[in-house]
Amino acid sequence: MLDWKVYTVSAALLIAALLITYLFCFAPEGGEVDTEGGEGVVDLPSPETAGGMSVKKAIARRRSMRSYSEESLTLEQVSQLLWSAQGVTGSGGEKRAAPSAGMTYPLELYLVVGSEGVNRLDNGLYHYVPEGHELEKVLTGDLHQELADAALDQEWVEKAPIDIVVTAVYSRTTSRYGERGRRYVHMEAGHVGQNLYLQSESLGLGMVVVGAFDDGRVQEVLDLPKKRKPLYIIPIGHLLE
Repeated sequence: MLDWKVYTVSAALLIAALLITYLFCFAPEGGEVDTEGGEGVVDLPSPETAGGMSVKKAIARRRSMRSYSEESLTLEQVSQLLWSAQGVTGSGGEKRAAPSAGMTYPLELYLVVGSEGVNRLDNGLYHYVPEGHELEKVLTGDLHQELADAALDQEWVEKAPIDIVVTAVYSRTTSRYGERGRRYVHMEAGHVGQNLYLQSESLGLGMVVVGAFDDGRVQEVLDLPKKRKPLYIIPIGHLLE
């Protein structure tokens, strides 16, 4: 009888240990449950992977642009932009458009859509899901003014039809590389920013990367999970003639 009780207790402890290991190693963001996407999912059009402007021409024409017209973007343009930043480019979802140290993929992208900012897409905040090339609706309403306030009143953040906000979950990379992993996260954000610059140029759009903002205020406006830290705000739109 005693041996049976010992085996039962040992089995229970083993199961508990396995469960704790799973929560710490495999659950989203170090154990935090991701509850985004409750308001609906938007399937994005398939991105174009051939043709268009040459890379060398896009590099030669790349500029930071801060004045945008009121013309809406198309859902196809938004799809192409997000794919160029973090889209899946290899079978099995293991490769993305921007390189990542150890394929840890610490970046999470958010799309802020203004009123009539994108054809066939309601205003609000969306989270980009690379694996399904889709958007999860997070918040409803035009957040441009509040986001611009958080960005030290930079008016191009408010005037652009969309803003892409690049956030980072540092622990995904530092858990493997230690504190040096923070440097790798910033490198990856730079890769994403340059991809967006070149893709915007290829689409005939203008953009600028914004790094001056109140981190805490941006997290509050976008209702970001605690571990997702904002790195970039990127206004994008049609150029003002």
